[in-house]
Amino acid sequence: MLLTIDVGNTHTVLGLFDGEDIVEHWRISTDARRTADELAVLLQGLMGMHPLLGEELGDNVEGIAICSTVPSVLHELREVTRRYYGDIPSVLVEPGVKTGVPILMDNPKEVGADRIINALAAVELYGGPCVVVDFGTATTFDAVSARGEYVGGVIAPGIEISVDALGVRGAQLRKIELARPRSVIGKNTVEAMQSGILYGFAGQVDGVVERMARELGDEPDDVTVIATGGLAPMVLGESSVIDEHEPWLTLIGLRLVYERNVSRS
Repeated sequence: MLLTIDVGNTHTVLGLFDGEDIVEHWRISTDARRTADELAVLLQGLMGMHPLLGEELGDNVEGIAICSTVPSVLHELREVTRRYYGDIPSVLVEPGVKTGVPILMDNPKEVGADRIINALAAVELYGGPCVVVDFGTATTFDAVSARGEYVGGVIAPGIEISVDALGVRGAQLRKIELARPRSVIGKNTVEAMQSGILYGFAGQVDGVVERMARELGDEPDDVTVIATGGLAPMVLGESSVIDEHEPWLTLIGLRLVYERNVSRS
């Protein structure tokens, strides 16, 4: 089996693959202060709860694939793979790792590893051209051409960041639960804020994606729009442009990168 680890700014998502099938997954908070030893203990604890794994990670896991948007965590995970699982092949997504995705950016090294991994998985699953909308700490929009090239993207404040900002900067506002209000027109302050977040972000997604699609091809309807990220389910029912929802898009991309760098080497 293959263990995949996607480290985001807020959460870290782990997935366990048996072939092409994801058989288990976990979501934990990202903490840049965790040491390699603490991360190793955490991994062993999660693995120990799965019935298909033995007490030691190496008993059934044959490979590890990692990408991280937090450099300090990537450094510690590199140490985890070296010290604790040195006999297991591992791939850490960084410059020099084969992804098969041409990056058409002014400075390709600026693009987050997770965004390239998402582009790879999106093309593999749905073909191009496509747009990946990732609802995480930031809401990112990534454009992929019909030839599978990473063309560029858009970065906007994420849903939770916006909610936090309203609570901090609004004198009579507070942090609220991310939930669907009874109607678009809020009947109280909480519902008014929920409506602004939900329908505001849905409108943002529709507007940005439609503009990106026009730049990607002659027919915007030919562009597949894939949503991923922990907060995607909140917007899915209100956006008119999202075609597919793949919550494990990054983990699938990590599996593909592992295959390209280890299994097929």
